[in-house]
Amino acid sequence: MISGSRNRRDWRVILWLSLASALISAYFGYAVGEGNVPGWRSALSGVFNSLVIATPILLFEVKGQRLGFVRRLRRLPLLWYFLFRVAFYSVIIVGGLIASRATIGKNGFSFDATFRDSLVFAISMAAVANIAFQIGLLLGFRTLSNLVTGRYAKPKAEQRVFLLIDMKNSTGLAERLGPIRFHELLNDFFRDVADAALECGAEIHKYVGDEAILTWSRDKAVSDGSCLACPFVARRHIADNAEDYRRRFGALPEFRAALHSGEIVAGEIGDVRREIAYVGDTLNVAARLLEASKTLQRDVLISAELLTSVRLPAQLIAEPLPTLSIRGRAAPLAIAALTLRVGQDQV
Repeated sequence: MISGSRNRRDWRVILWLSLASALISAYFGYAVGEGNVPGWRSALSGVFNSLVIATPILLFEVKGQRLGFVRRLRRLPLLWYFLFRVAFYSVIIVGGLIASRATIGKNGFSFDATFRDSLVFAISMAAVANIAFQIGLLLGFRTLSNLVTGRYAKPKAEQRVFLLIDMKNSTGLAERLGPIRFHELLNDFFRDVADAALECGAEIHKYVGDEAILTWSRDKAVSDGSCLACPFVARRHIADNAEDYRRRFGALPEFRAALHSGEIVAGEIGDVRREIAYVGDTLNVAARLLEASKTLQRDVLISAELLTSVRLPAQLIAEPLPTLSIRGRAAPLAIAALTLRVGQDQV
């Protein structure tokens, strides 16, 4: 049900960024074209440059980051990973320009002023795109977009769904592995959670210790039930990497999860370092659900008020549980446990 969502998102990103790059490159080609070359030919050359340079780079940034080879590279010290990216970008840019000039150049390939201008332009575009991607990875692309557009410059009330994912036995794993290797385990664990978030259309709000907080706007969450499937999608990603986890850490991470929805107030907060904060009782209730999952020995809990408003995926079963008393709430909270149907190994 969910497996194609991330692919569709990735190809939309590649398509729109490729179109934007082609338009910018066409204008640049037209602006710096030689006087004896027709303007349409110079613009066409810019578009071709974009196809042979921007498209491979976009494929690498959007799709290639999930390849095992690239995931291993990202574990290297930042300097070595940066040097790999520089080498990769250089080969693509120089090779693409040479191929373009040799293919559609009027007089074949030559190291002239136009080639040098194109090289500087391509490097500048790649540098800007790389910086944007890295900032987006650091803050989250949706958070970056919201900060740039000022969507939450003034606090506003919203209806949102939250999913809290908490690693089991993190203290024992940290004691056995030591702080450095446990950090590596936690990083891989959060990568798999992030993959699930992308598949299910969730925003990653933040990481707190060994806990990840994912969120959706309520309208988006209830439209297809992907928020309910998300914990099991994350479990599937972890299972897909089980061999690597056991080889490197001698253990396969497990987690508990809690889902709840309600009104929160979202707004920018902070001065030296700004972020978007969600304030309200909804997150507190979700945290209480997560605590209850330990005592009830259920891996995935959901509030009944969310469950009744979302279409339950066919692969899942919702088992009603005794109501939960929440400090500060007059009425007890109706809850349920989510599990996969017998014989169903993934969603």
